[in-house]
Amino acid sequence: MKYFISIVLLFILAACSTYTIPVQSFREQFKDIDTTDFKIVQINIPLGTTYAYTEIGSFYPANPIENILCYDGENQISLKNGPSIEIRFTDKNDDSKIFYFDTVYLKDSLIVGAQSRYFPTIRDTIKLNNVKLIEVQDGKKQFYYIEK
Repeated sequence: MKYFISIVLLFILAACSTYTIPVQSFREQFKDIDTTDFKIVQINIPLGTTYAYTEIGSFYPANPIENILCYDGENQISLKNGPSIEIRFTDKNDDSKIFYFDTVYLKDSLIVGAQSRYFPTIRDTIKLNNVKLIEVQDGKKQFYYIEK
């Protein structure tokens, strides 16, 4: 199931604009963020229910980064964080993992994140020191924050 989700996400990611984040920039953007800094947001659930289901959506812990500093070629841009933003980490063995950006945080030298909105408590990790490429993009999925 994990591989199926990764393959589907990979195809979706291929259809969207992809930006890069240098590893050092990623480390700087996340250096002071851990799960105690997460904010509780509410997102819509277009295909079902998930964590803390309510009538109109779900409450979800999200990292507090509002804008992601990344690059479009040589140009630095600021991409607004949101529930449809995905991040792909490729390691030195060319293995990759895709997470939802707003679920990502650093724990010591590990990157921790969720690969699914429907199973947000299932987290995966990748060693930051093994990462050679970080790509981020808006997956254009029908997830959005619900304003309170």
